[in-house]
Amino acid sequence: MGLKIGNLVIHPTLGLGDLVKIEEKQFSDEGMQLYYKITRSKHSMWIPVKAQESSGLRLVTPKSELAHYRHLLKSAPVPLKTNYQQRQLELGNRLRKGSFQAVCEVMRDLTASSWGKPLSQTDTTTLRKTRDALAEEWAAAAGVSIAEATKEITSLLLETRQTHFGLNYPA
Repeated sequence: MGLKIGNLVIHPTLGLGDLVKIEEKQFSDEGMQLYYKITRSKHSMWIPVKAQESSGLRLVTPKSELAHYRHLLKSAPVPLKTNYQQRQLELGNRLRKGSFQAVCEVMRDLTASSWGKPLSQTDTTTLRKTRDALAEEWAAAAGVSIAEATKEITSLLLETRQTHFGLNYPA
């Protein structure tokens, strides 16, 4: 994947940023290396060019693909593991992939899990971070505000609840 200066990019941990330049820097004993300089609101981050794929750095999902992700968010949720440690490991592994697909799936599945019973504090934190990341990228892809993206995502998940759990499912 060829990233170019001026691209909006996503890092799975750090979020949305603007690729502003490629520069040679030395951050370790390995000597000078090429880095992507990515700006995000009030700070910058440097991702090694040679580690782009392993870091999960990628372009923002194209607007043309949002229809697929709308369908995904409305699809049947996958039940999560009941064992706390196994569930955390699974969710972490899914999110580390860094793909928009994985973020949408975790959002759908964790949200559905919350409909049946209250989430643990760790699951609640994971859900909040996933929701924020999803809304941020969705807004960038669709060219809308984060509030509008959040509203659309919430609406899609409510459709999931009604379709797969019925109107009388406990709130």
